[in-house]
Amino acid sequence: MTQNLLFREESYALIGACFEVYNRVGCGFLESVYQECLEIELSLQGILFEAQKDLPIAYRDRPLTSRFRADLVCYGKIIFELKAVSALADEHRCQVINYLNATDCQLGLLINFGHHPKLEFERLVLTDRSQKPRLARFTEASTFEPVAWQPHSRPSA
Repeated sequence: MTQNLLFREESYALIGACFEVYNRVGCGFLESVYQECLEIELSLQGILFEAQKDLPIAYRDRPLTSRFRADLVCYGKIIFELKAVSALADEHRCQVINYLNATDCQLGLLINFGHHPKLEFERLVLTDRSQKPRLARFTEASTFEPVAWQPHSRPSA
């Protein structure tokens, strides 16, 4: 099943760079520290990226003056969202899904450097805009585990 992963080689290179940063720095820093360390690591590994890239948003085919800023756009096609929190939450996943919906990108990588004792990461894939995004988690053995993702519903007021 891992042969069919969208942007497989690029994903592995990016996640490998994240592991390198995590192994060298550990957890406990602010997101901005990890962002800077990761930019250095990606440069050292020759991975193409744009940091803090402003991306346009449209509503009903009308461009908005508001924009969103992706932490990283790698290889010109992968949205990279960094976190430094104790655990990833649905709000973080929704953020990446919104980024995918607002762009032509199909893959978002959600990386959490604040999780202890190991790096936490998720792949969010949106290839068919008419369907729900697919979430995949990887275990330590690098096995692919598809997950049925449903955002938490908010209680009525």
